[in-house]
Amino acid sequence: MDCEITYLKPYGVLITPKSDTNIEALNIKELKQFFHQEHLILLRGFDAFDSADKFAEYCENWGEVSLWPFGKVLELIQQDEPEDHIFDNSYMPLHWDGMYRPQVPEYQIFQCVKAPQAGQGGRTTFSNTLLALKNAPEEHVSLWKKTTGNYHRKMSFYNSKTVSPIITKHPQREHLVIRYNEPHIEEKGDFVNPPDLNFTGIEAEEVELLHASLRQALYDPQNFYAHEWQTGDVVICDNFSLLHGREAFITQSHRHLRRVQVLSNPPVDNPSLESYQ
Repeated sequence: MDCEITYLKPYGVLITPKSDTNIEALNIKELKQFFHQEHLILLRGFDAFDSADKFAEYCENWGEVSLWPFGKVLELIQQDEPEDHIFDNSYMPLHWDGMYRPQVPEYQIFQCVKAPQAGQGGRTTFSNTLLALKNAPEEHVSLWKKTTGNYHRKMSFYNSKTVSPIITKHPQREHLVIRYNEPHIEEKGDFVNPPDLNFTGIEAEEVELLHASLRQALYDPQNFYAHEWQTGDVVICDNFSLLHGREAFITQSHRHLRRVQVLSNPPVDNPSLESYQ
Protein backbone atom coordinates (compact mmCIF):
# COMPACT_ATOMS: atom_id res chain seq x y z
CA MET A 1 0.00 0.00 0.00
CA ASP A 2 1.27 3.47 -0.87
CA CYS A 3 0.67 4.72 2.66
CA GLU A 4 2.43 5.77 5.82
CA ILE A 5 2.30 2.98 8.43
CA THR A 6 2.65 4.00 12.08
CA TYR A 7 2.35 1.53 14.92
CA LEU A 8 0.30 2.78 17.84
CA LYS A 9 1.05 2.09 21.49
CA PRO A 10 0.44 -0.34 23.07
CA TYR A 11 -1.15 -1.93 19.97
CA GLY A 12 -2.89 -0.96 16.76
CA VAL A 13 -1.74 0.58 13.51
CA LEU A 14 -2.36 4.00 11.93
CA ILE A 15 -2.53 4.07 8.13
CA THR A 16 -2.49 7.42 6.30
CA PRO A 17 -2.34 8.05 2.53
CA LYS A 18 0.74 9.36 0.78
CA SER A 19 -1.15 10.37 -2.35
CA ASP A 20 -4.35 8.47 -3.21
CA THR A 21 -6.97 9.32 -0.57
CA ASN A 22 -9.56 6.87 -1.92
CA ILE A 23 -10.16 4.38 0.89
CA GLU A 24 -11.51 1.89 -1.63
CA ALA A 25 -8.00 1.63 -3.13
CA LEU A 26 -6.70 -0.06 0.01
CA ASN A 27 -6.26 -3.80 -0.34
CA ILE A 28 -8.60 -5.55 2.12
CA LYS A 29 -6.42 -8.67 2.22
CA GLU A 30 -3.43 -6.57 3.32
CA LEU A 31 -5.58 -4.70 5.84
CA LYS A 32 -6.75 -7.99 7.33
CA GLN A 33 -3.12 -9.00 7.85
CA PHE A 34 -2.62 -5.82 9.92
CA PHE A 35 -5.92 -6.51 11.69
CA HIS A 36 -4.90 -9.99 12.84
CA GLN A 37 -1.48 -8.76 13.94
CA GLU A 38 -2.49 -5.53 15.68
CA HIS A 39 -6.24 -6.01 16.47
CA LEU A 40 -7.03 -2.37 15.66
CA ILE A 41 -6.61 -0.33 12.47
CA LEU A 42 -7.01 3.45 12.26
CA LEU A 43 -7.49 4.82 8.74
CA ARG A 44 -7.01 8.59 8.82
CA GLY A 45 -6.84 11.19 6.05
CA PHE A 46 -8.88 9.27 3.49
CA ASP A 47 -11.95 10.65 1.72
CA ALA A 48 -15.00 10.50 3.98
CA PHE A 49 -18.10 8.49 3.18
CA ASP A 50 -20.85 11.00 2.45
CA SER A 51 -23.71 8.73 3.52
CA ALA A 52 -24.47 5.77 5.75
CA ASP A 53 -25.20 3.67 2.66
CA LYS A 54 -21.75 4.36 1.21
CA PHE A 55 -20.16 3.43 4.53
CA ALA A 56 -22.13 0.17 4.66
CA GLU A 57 -21.08 -0.65 1.10
CA TYR A 58 -17.44 -0.26 2.09
CA CYS A 59 -17.91 -2.46 5.17
CA GLU A 60 -19.31 -5.23 2.97
CA ASN A 61 -15.82 -5.55 1.49
CA TRP A 62 -14.79 -6.98 4.88
CA GLY A 63 -17.48 -9.68 4.97
CA GLU A 64 -21.13 -10.30 5.73
CA VAL A 65 -22.66 -7.34 7.57
CA SER A 66 -24.70 -8.13 10.67
CA LEU A 67 -28.27 -6.89 10.22
CA TRP A 68 -30.19 -5.18 13.03
CA PRO A 69 -33.82 -4.00 13.24
CA PHE A 70 -32.54 -0.55 12.18
CA GLY A 71 -30.53 -1.98 9.28
CA LYS A 72 -26.76 -2.18 8.74
CA VAL A 73 -25.58 1.14 10.22
CA LEU A 74 -26.05 2.33 13.80
CA GLU A 75 -25.95 6.13 14.05
CA LEU A 76 -24.35 6.95 17.39
CA ILE A 77 -25.56 10.43 18.24
CA GLN A 78 -26.64 11.76 21.62
CA GLN A 79 -30.42 11.96 21.90
CA ASP A 80 -32.30 14.58 23.93
CA GLU A 81 -34.12 12.00 26.06
CA PRO A 82 -32.26 8.72 25.55
CA GLU A 83 -33.85 5.46 26.66
CA ASP A 84 -30.49 3.71 26.63
CA HIS A 85 -26.90 4.65 27.42
CA ILE A 86 -25.70 4.06 23.85
CA PHE A 87 -27.58 7.24 22.89
CA ASP A 88 -26.45 9.25 25.92
CA ASN A 89 -23.22 11.15 26.60
CA SER A 90 -22.24 9.05 29.61
CA TYR A 91 -19.24 6.86 30.25
CA MET A 92 -19.81 3.35 28.89
CA PRO A 93 -18.20 0.35 30.65
CA LEU A 94 -16.02 -2.09 28.76
CA HIS A 95 -17.90 -4.93 27.04
CA TRP A 96 -17.92 -7.01 23.86
CA ASP A 97 -20.48 -6.55 21.12
CA GLY A 98 -22.85 -9.31 20.08
CA MET A 99 -22.98 -10.72 23.60
CA TYR A 100 -26.79 -10.43 23.50
CA ARG A 101 -27.23 -11.43 19.85
CA PRO A 102 -27.40 -14.79 18.03
CA GLN A 103 -24.08 -14.17 16.25
CA VAL A 104 -20.95 -12.43 17.49
CA PRO A 105 -19.29 -10.10 14.95
CA GLU A 106 -15.56 -10.27 14.40
CA TYR A 107 -15.14 -6.75 13.01
CA GLN A 108 -16.41 -3.53 14.54
CA ILE A 109 -16.06 -0.77 11.96
CA PHE A 110 -16.58 2.85 13.02
CA GLN A 111 -16.72 6.03 10.96
CA CYS A 112 -16.37 9.38 12.68
CA VAL A 113 -18.82 11.71 10.92
CA LYS A 114 -18.16 14.54 13.36
CA ALA A 115 -15.66 14.55 16.21
CA PRO A 116 -16.05 16.43 19.48
CA GLN A 117 -13.83 19.44 19.89
CA ALA A 118 -10.59 19.06 21.82
CA GLY A 119 -11.24 18.67 25.51
CA GLN A 120 -14.90 17.64 25.12
CA GLY A 121 -14.23 13.94 25.81
CA GLY A 122 -15.89 11.02 24.05
CA ARG A 123 -12.86 8.86 23.36
CA THR A 124 -13.67 5.25 22.49
CA THR A 125 -11.78 2.91 24.79
CA PHE A 126 -10.26 -0.45 23.87
CA SER A 127 -8.65 -3.10 26.06
CA ASN A 128 -6.59 -5.90 24.55
CA THR A 129 -7.54 -8.98 26.56
CA LEU A 130 -4.68 -11.05 25.12
CA LEU A 131 -2.22 -8.59 26.64
CA ALA A 132 -4.25 -8.37 29.85
CA LEU A 133 -3.99 -12.14 30.34
CA LYS A 134 -0.30 -12.09 29.49
CA ASN A 135 0.55 -9.27 31.89
CA ALA A 136 -1.73 -10.08 34.87
CA PRO A 137 -0.51 -11.86 38.02
CA GLU A 138 -1.24 -15.60 38.12
CA GLU A 139 -3.43 -15.28 41.21
CA HIS A 140 -5.71 -12.83 39.41
CA VAL A 141 -5.97 -15.02 36.31
CA SER A 142 -6.81 -18.00 38.57
CA LEU A 143 -9.67 -16.01 40.10
CA TRP A 144 -10.99 -15.02 36.68
CA LYS A 145 -10.88 -18.63 35.49
CA LYS A 146 -13.27 -19.64 38.26
CA THR A 147 -15.80 -16.93 37.46
CA THR A 148 -18.82 -16.86 35.17
CA GLY A 149 -20.65 -13.67 34.21
CA ASN A 150 -24.45 -13.75 34.03
CA TYR A 151 -25.87 -10.84 32.05
CA HIS A 152 -29.39 -9.66 31.21
CA ARG A 153 -30.10 -6.64 29.06
CA LYS A 154 -33.42 -5.29 27.84
CA MET A 155 -33.60 -2.50 25.30
CA SER A 156 -35.51 -1.59 22.14
CA PHE A 157 -33.46 -4.00 19.98
CA TYR A 158 -33.59 -7.13 22.19
CA ASN A 159 -34.35 -8.65 25.59
CA SER A 160 -31.57 -11.18 26.13
CA LYS A 161 -29.68 -13.22 28.69
CA THR A 162 -26.14 -14.48 28.21
CA VAL A 163 -23.85 -16.54 30.43
CA SER A 164 -20.11 -16.56 29.74
CA PRO A 165 -16.95 -17.55 31.60
CA ILE A 166 -14.71 -14.56 32.20
CA ILE A 167 -11.92 -16.44 30.43
CA THR A 168 -12.84 -18.43 27.35
CA LYS A 169 -11.27 -19.66 24.15
CA HIS A 170 -10.99 -17.40 21.13
CA PRO A 171 -13.68 -18.56 18.67
CA GLN A 172 -11.19 -19.13 15.84
CA ARG A 173 -7.83 -19.72 17.53
CA GLU A 174 -6.32 -21.68 20.39
CA HIS A 175 -5.52 -18.80 22.73
CA LEU A 176 -7.70 -17.47 25.53
CA VAL A 177 -9.54 -14.14 25.73
CA ILE A 178 -11.53 -12.26 28.37
CA ARG A 179 -15.29 -11.86 27.92
CA TYR A 180 -16.51 -9.40 30.54
CA ASN A 181 -19.13 -6.69 30.85
CA GLU A 182 -17.66 -4.27 33.33
CA PRO A 183 -20.13 -3.07 35.98
CA HIS A 184 -20.95 0.62 35.84
CA ILE A 185 -18.83 2.73 38.18
CA GLU A 186 -21.24 4.96 40.10
CA GLU A 187 -18.63 7.65 40.66
CA LYS A 188 -18.59 8.25 36.90
CA GLY A 189 -22.17 9.54 36.89
CA ASP A 190 -25.64 8.44 35.84
CA PHE A 191 -26.07 5.50 33.50
CA VAL A 192 -29.32 5.03 31.57
CA ASN A 193 -30.73 1.48 31.39
CA PRO A 194 -27.86 -0.55 32.87
CA PRO A 195 -27.79 -4.32 32.32
CA ASP A 196 -28.32 -6.74 35.19
CA LEU A 197 -25.00 -8.36 36.11
CA ASN A 198 -24.23 -11.27 38.41
CA PHE A 199 -20.97 -13.18 38.82
CA THR A 200 -20.89 -16.78 40.01
CA GLY A 201 -18.33 -19.49 40.72
CA ILE A 202 -16.52 -17.52 43.41
CA GLU A 203 -17.20 -16.68 47.04
CA ALA A 204 -19.11 -13.49 47.86
CA GLU A 205 -16.03 -11.98 49.47
CA GLU A 206 -14.07 -12.49 46.24
CA VAL A 207 -16.38 -10.46 44.03
CA GLU A 208 -14.85 -7.11 44.96
CA LEU A 209 -11.36 -8.44 44.17
CA LEU A 210 -12.66 -9.86 40.88
CA HIS A 211 -13.79 -6.46 39.62
CA ALA A 212 -10.82 -4.57 41.06
CA SER A 213 -8.30 -6.95 39.51
CA LEU A 214 -10.03 -6.92 36.13
CA ARG A 215 -10.25 -3.14 36.18
CA GLN A 216 -6.55 -2.93 37.04
CA ALA A 217 -5.62 -5.23 34.15
CA LEU A 218 -8.00 -3.93 31.50
CA TYR A 219 -7.10 -0.27 32.07
CA ASP A 220 -3.38 -0.89 32.51
CA PRO A 221 -1.51 1.28 29.96
CA GLN A 222 0.21 -1.89 28.69
CA ASN A 223 -3.18 -3.19 27.53
CA PHE A 224 -5.40 -0.13 27.08
CA TYR A 225 -5.87 2.32 24.20
CA ALA A 226 -8.24 5.30 24.18
CA HIS A 227 -8.96 6.69 20.73
CA GLU A 228 -9.49 10.42 20.37
CA TRP A 229 -11.61 10.89 17.28
CA GLN A 230 -10.91 13.14 14.35
CA THR A 231 -13.61 13.77 11.76
CA GLY A 232 -13.21 11.26 8.94
CA ASP A 233 -11.48 8.57 10.99
CA VAL A 234 -12.35 4.96 10.23
CA VAL A 235 -11.46 2.43 12.94
CA ILE A 236 -11.65 -1.35 12.49
CA CYS A 237 -11.31 -3.28 15.75
CA ASP A 238 -11.15 -6.95 16.73
CA ASN A 239 -14.32 -7.75 18.67
CA PHE A 240 -13.10 -11.31 19.38
CA SER A 241 -9.99 -10.15 21.28
CA LEU A 242 -10.73 -6.62 22.53
CA LEU A 243 -13.28 -5.14 24.90
CA HIS A 244 -14.43 -1.61 24.17
CA GLY A 245 -16.31 1.22 25.84
CA ARG A 246 -16.59 5.00 25.83
CA GLU A 247 -15.48 7.94 27.92
CA ALA A 248 -18.13 10.50 28.82
CA PHE A 249 -18.36 13.60 26.67
CA ILE A 250 -19.79 17.07 27.13
CA THR A 251 -23.50 17.05 26.43
CA GLN A 252 -24.53 18.29 22.99
CA SER A 253 -20.93 18.33 21.76
CA HIS A 254 -22.17 16.89 18.42
CA ARG A 255 -20.18 13.65 18.60
CA HIS A 256 -21.41 11.51 15.70
CA LEU A 257 -20.13 8.03 14.92
CA ARG A 258 -21.43 5.34 12.62
CA ARG A 259 -20.95 1.67 13.47
CA VAL A 260 -21.22 -1.44 11.33
CA GLN A 261 -20.66 -4.99 12.58
CA VAL A 262 -19.17 -7.55 10.19
CA LEU A 263 -19.35 -11.29 10.82
CA SER A 264 -16.44 -13.70 10.53
CA ASN A 265 -16.22 -16.32 7.79
CA PRO A 266 -17.89 -18.61 8.72
CA PRO A 267 -20.07 -16.64 11.15
CA VAL A 268 -19.69 -17.41 14.87
CA ASP A 269 -22.88 -18.42 16.63
CA ASN A 270 -23.02 -16.95 20.13
CA PRO A 271 -22.04 -19.82 22.47
CA SER A 272 -23.16 -17.93 25.59
CA LEU A 273 -26.65 -16.80 24.60
CA GLU A 274 -29.34 -18.32 26.85
CA SER A 275 -32.38 -16.42 25.63
CA TYR A 276 -33.05 -13.88 22.91
CA GLN A 277 -36.21 -11.93 22.14
